[in-house]
Order: sequence, then structure tokens, then C-alpha cells
Amino acid sequence: METRELTVVAGSFVGFQLLFSVASPPLSSAITPGYGRLPPTKLTEWNSRLVSTVHALIVGLFCLYILWYDDAVNANPVWGDPSLVKLNVAITCGYLLYDLVLLACNWSTMGDSFFVCHHLAALYAYGYVLTRGVLPYFANFRLISELSTPFVNQRWFFESLKYPRSHRLVVLNGVAMAVVFFLVRIAVMPSYWASVFATFGTPEFERLGLGAQVAWITSCIALDVLNIIWMYKITRGCYKVLTGRGGRKVKVEAEASSSLDKKHTNNHTD
Repeated sequence: METRELTVVAGSFVGFQLLFSVASPPLSSAITPGYGRLPPTKLTEWNSRLVSTVHALIVGLFCLYILWYDDAVNANPVWGDPSLVKLNVAITCGYLLYDLVLLACNWSTMGDSFFVCHHLAALYAYGYVLTRGVLPYFANFRLISELSTPFVNQRWFFESLKYPRSHRLVVLNGVAMAVVFFLVRIAVMPSYWASVFATFGTPEFERLGLGAQVAWITSCIALDVLNIIWMYKITRGCYKVLTGRGGRKVKVEAEASSSLDKKHTNNHTD
């Protein structure tokens, strides 16, 4: 790993920590007075989700820029110049390290062993991108799914502030979440897999080695199966809210899908 990437990892780790502990409380208080009335455990998660939203916007928008304008990566998706992708992945690695520290410091209220395993696995996979520069196009493409995270977090903010589920803002956010989730996680599947299949049998693909090939393909399949399941749950919940059906069941399903999506917000390890 080059000095530049290490600096970005360390810088993003410190930056996200400062956003959590220094910037989020006064910013959140200025946005809504309801922030100050939340219990301490919810304050911690509120600040955590605000950081998550900022990270998702930075990484997601950077992904789109790379996808549209980085000709080197688009020309050779397996071994193209990964300079910009490495920067984006380094930001995410800094965020994952910050989140691991946050979990460790608040284990009694936020601890989740599955979440820790996910972060460690993601760091391991992103390490390949940072050290070997492999699969830059595909690593970047997967990170586009971060763009659905702000809507998931916003739903939690509304629920914490006790907005009724029939409130116009809550409904609009729910619809937007379903639409964006579909666009960045489901609608992109044909294009993504067409690019994957196009690499099969090429010298670039063979150069990866069996270990990287298996890890890449199996993780892609697992992620897309999960995305389809989540999309089904989100669509079902959204439909019931819009039609006024389901009552308590809608709430349970919505919370379940929110929990799943939170746990896998950064689960883009290919």
C-alpha cells in the first residue's frame, strides 16, 4: 500500500471520528430540537448514522465520477489504473476502522458480532484493491450501492423523532429509498454481470489467480441474492404503507429491512 492511500485511510478515520464527536451534536441540534431530547444511546446511534450518511454521499458520488470519467479503469476493468478507485476505497477503509472502534466503545448498546465480521471481511477484500490494484472497475461499481444508505438512515431519523408513518416526508423518503435502492442495487445487475462475463477467458482474468477469481465471483453472487431479498422486503413494505395496509406488520417489516440494510451498508467487498 502506498503512502498516499495510508494517509487517506488515517485521515478519513480521524475525520469521521471528529464528525461523530465534535460536529454532529451541534449540527444536529441546530437542525432539529428533537435531537436534544433523545436518550444517550439514541444520541450515539444518531451521530453514527449522520457519519454513515456523509460517508455514503462522499463514496457514492465519487463512484459515479469514476464510472463516468475514469477512462483507464473503464478500458481495463480488471487491471486498469486504480489510482482514483484506491482513494475511494481508502476513504471507506478509514470509515470501517472508525466504525469498528465505535462498536468496541459502545458494545453494550451497539455491539453486533456479525457487523464486526462484515467489517473485517470488507477490510480484507479492500486490502487487495489497495495493495494489488486488482478489479478496480468492479470494486468501484459495487460501492455505488452506498447511495441508498442516506435514505435508510433518514427513515431511522424520522422514527427517532416520532414522525408518524403517514407523514408526507416519511412516505416520500420511503418511496425514494425504494426507488434508489432499486436503481443502485437491482437495475445495475445486468450491466455489472455483463462486464463480469466479458472478462472470462481473457489473459487479465487468468492473471488474477484462482483465489481472487473465486472470492470475487462468490461474493458477487451472495451480495446480489441479498439485494434481491432486501428489495422484495422494501417493496412490500412500501406498497403496504402507500395503500394503508398492514398496520403493525408494516412497521416490523420496515424495521427488519432497515436493520438488514444497515448491517450490509458497506458490504461491497468484491
